[in-house]
Amino acid sequence: MTGAQRRSAIVQAAIRRFAMHGFRGTTTRELAAAAGVSEPVLYQHFATKRDLYTAIVDQLIAQAHERFDERAKQLEPDATDRQFLQWLGESILAYHSEDPDRVRLLVFSALEGHELADLWYEKATLDFIRWVEKHLEKRVAAGAIVAESPELLARAFIFMVSHFGFVRLLFPKQCAPAPDARLVEKLVDIFLYGIANQSRISDGRHGES
Repeated sequence: MTGAQRRSAIVQAAIRRFAMHGFRGTTTRELAAAAGVSEPVLYQHFATKRDLYTAIVDQLIAQAHERFDERAKQLEPDATDRQFLQWLGESILAYHSEDPDRVRLLVFSALEGHELADLWYEKATLDFIRWVEKHLEKRVAAGAIVAESPELLARAFIFMVSHFGFVRLLFPKQCAPAPDARLVEKLVDIFLYGIANQSRISDGRHGES
């Protein structure tokens, strides 16, 4: 292997190991063994643990961007709000299902109060939320959707869908079948129209018990 290939192999091995055993449950000796190298070789590529964590985040972000850009090709430039949200919801579910090791790793890091969680949140999660926020901000300005905080709207939809991805990952036996496009359609309906009975609203009975 070249130096770059060896470095990438160490990162991949670390992701798998951390995803299964957490950070506190993984030693550098185990990391080196999983990557097929000695501990001195491991430290040649990553002088500190923070160097390794940063490399993990950078690789996860690169992979996430690559997959997101590929999915973005499915989104029409003139997509309606419903089409945009449907695409967004399916993309979020795909994020959780296509690479469960990545999600498990981030859950471990957050629960253990690990700095990798902060790195990921700052470099990836916030960027994604802001990207959705900017889209919704334009729609609010156009009067197409309710004049509410674009950040609140973005987080509301993202986390509503993400819940199903997380639950499927953590409790697969209790969550069959897997979330799919039909589920996203229902969530989009709830997001766009709320849960109030529209016939009761039109009849002037909104708020009745």
